[in-house]
Amino acid sequence: MDRNQIIGIVLIMAMLVGYQLLVPKPAPLKEPAQTTKTTRPTTASAATAAVAKAGLPLDSAAARATFGEFATAATGENRDIVVENNDMKVTFSTLGGQVKEVLLKKYKTYDQKPLVLIDAQSSQSALELPTNRGKINLHKLYFTTDAQSGSISGQPRQITFRAEVAPGQSVEQVYMMPGEGYVLDYDLKLNGLNNVVTNDNVRFFWEDKMRQYENDLSNNRRSATINYLSADENFESLKEGESNEDVTAEEPVQWFTIKHKYFLSGFIARNGAMPKAEFKTLVDPAFTDVVKTATADVALPMADIKAGKGQYRFYYGPNDFQLLGDVAPEFDRNVNLGYSLLKPINKYFFVPVFNFLGKFISNYGLLIIALVVFVKLLLTPLTYKSYVSMAKMRVLQPELNAMKERVGDDMAKQQSEQMKIYQEVGVSPLSGCIPVLATMPILFSLFQLFPNLIELRQEHFLWSNDLSTYDAFFTFPALPFIGSHLSLFTVLMTASSIAFAYYNNLNTPTQPGPVNMKAMSYVFPLMFMFVLNSYPAGLTFYYFVSNVVTIAQQQIIRRFVDEDKIKAVLDENRRKNAAGEGKKPGGFQAMLQKQLAAAEEARKQADEAQRKAKTKK
Repeated sequence: MDRNQIIGIVLIMAMLVGYQLLVPKPAPLKEPAQTTKTTRPTTASAATAAVAKAGLPLDSAAARATFGEFATAATGENRDIVVENNDMKVTFSTLGGQVKEVLLKKYKTYDQKPLVLIDAQSSQSALELPTNRGKINLHKLYFTTDAQSGSISGQPRQITFRAEVAPGQSVEQVYMMPGEGYVLDYDLKLNGLNNVVTNDNVRFFWEDKMRQYENDLSNNRRSATINYLSADENFESLKEGESNEDVTAEEPVQWFTIKHKYFLSGFIARNGAMPKAEFKTLVDPAFTDVVKTATADVALPMADIKAGKGQYRFYYGPNDFQLLGDVAPEFDRNVNLGYSLLKPINKYFFVPVFNFLGKFISNYGLLIIALVVFVKLLLTPLTYKSYVSMAKMRVLQPELNAMKERVGDDMAKQQSEQMKIYQEVGVSPLSGCIPVLATMPILFSLFQLFPNLIELRQEHFLWSNDLSTYDAFFTFPALPFIGSHLSLFTVLMTASSIAFAYYNNLNTPTQPGPVNMKAMSYVFPLMFMFVLNSYPAGLTFYYFVSNVVTIAQQQIIRRFVDEDKIKAVLDENRRKNAAGEGKKPGGFQAMLQKQLAAAEEARKQADEAQRKAKTKK
C-alpha cells in the first residue's frame, strides 16, 4: 500500500476507537412510576386493604363492596395443580384459574439450571371483566376445579376452573394440556352472566420480567422483543436492542409473543382478532438479572366471549422454526431468518438441509462440516468458472504489464487499453466477479441464520461448550472493540481468511485502480475478526471450514485447468476478432467499452484544449 492508503486506514481505525472511548453512554432510562388516582378510601375498601395486609379472608361486606356480584369467589383455597408432559411442566393456580409457572423440561439455562419460562415472581397478569359495577380482575378470584396433579402422555387432558357467581351464573376457564408439545389451548366462558357484564371488551394485561437464559446479557437484550401479527397478516416487531419502546397496534392483532433469544411466551386468538393492543419493552441497565420488562395490554372482544367463541391459545416453548408453523398463521416468523431477500435462502434451503443432516449426524460440529462440503459441491461450477477466469487473466498478465509500461501512470488510459485487449481476446472483466458475487447471498444468509438456530444451543464441539454463542477461549479485562474475550474459532477463521487471500492474490493479476485490492484483502479479515468475535462459534467455525475447503477445492480444480490451452483459445479469439469473425461483446461489456471510449475522447479533448491554451500564451 502507498502512504495515502496507510494513512486512510489508520485514520478510520482511530475514529472508531475514539468513538468508543469518547462518546458518552446514554444515561439509564428509568421506568416511569405508575400513577394512581388518589381518592378517599371508603370503609369497605379500607377494610379490604387491612384484611389483605393481615393475610386474613375478606368478610362478606368488604368482599361485596370490592367484587360486587362476584363476592362469593373473593375467598377460597389457593391450591396449585401441576400437570406435565414430556416437554413441559405447567403449574396452574386456583387463585385466578391461571397459569402460574411453566418449566421447559428439555432445556437448561446457560448455567445449567432448570429453565423456568414464567413464574409468579417474573410474570404478572390481569384479566379484567367489565361488569355493571366496574371491572373485576378474574385473576384475583378463587376458582374451583376437579383436576389433579399428574403426568400425561398421548391424549390431551382438560383442566377446568370454575368460579360460581350465583346459581346458574359462573365463569369458566378451560385449558387443554397437550399430550406432547408446548401449545396450551384456553377457553374463556361466561355462563348466565349477560345481564351482569357490559358489552365492553375484556382487558388482558401481561407483564413479564424476562430472565436471562443465555450467557451474554447484552446479546440477550438485543434479541429480546415483542412480536405480533395483525389481522391483515402484517408481521410487526418492537425494536430489538437496549432501548425502551411503546407501540400501539394500528390494526387488530391475531397473536403476540414475548420473545427471548431462543424461547417464546405467546398468546393467540383462535377466532376474532384482538381489537386493541399496546406493547412495551423497558430496559434498566442497572438490573443484571432482568433482560427486559415486556408488557402486553390487549382487548379480548366481548361479543366473541358471549357467543361462546372466546377461544385462545398459549405457547410456552422454544423458538424453533420446525415447531412454530402449526401453532398459528405466520407464527414461524418469530425465528429471524434474515432480510426479505435472504429469507427464502434460509427458509427453503439451509433450514431443511440443516435438519435433514441432523437426522444422520448427532454432533453439530461434524454437521457443520458436512453442510460446508454439501454447499461447496453445489457451487463447484461457479468456483470452476471463477478459477478459469483468473487463469485467463494470468495468461494476459505479461501483455497487460507491457501495456502499462507503454501507457504510463494514466489510469484512464490504462483502463481503456485494458478493455481493448479484453475485447480482442473475447474476455469479459465480469466473468470472474459474477461467480464470487453469486456466493455472497449464501454467506450473508448464514450470518443471519446461525445466531437464531436453537439447534446449536448448548451443543458441544471441541473446546466450545455452546455453538450458539462465542467460545471464550481467552479472557482478559475489557478492551475496546474486542471486549473481554477472544474466540479461538474467530481467530482460526481470520487466519484461514488471510491464508485464502494470500493464495488468491498469487493467482490473481493486479488490477489498475486507485485502491490496492490485494492489500485490502488482508485488512478485511482483521476487521471482521473484531466484528465476529462475539458471534456464535458455529458461525465462525462454518466460515473457517468454508475457507479451508475453498482452498482445497481450488487446488483440485487447478489440476484440471491447462493454461497453455487457454492461451491458444485466446489467441484464436484475437485472430477471429481481427478478421471480423468474432462474437460481438455482450450488452454490459459493450456499454462499458462505450463509456471508456467516451471518457478517452473527453480526455483527448481536454488535453487538446490545454495544449491550445499553452500555445496562445
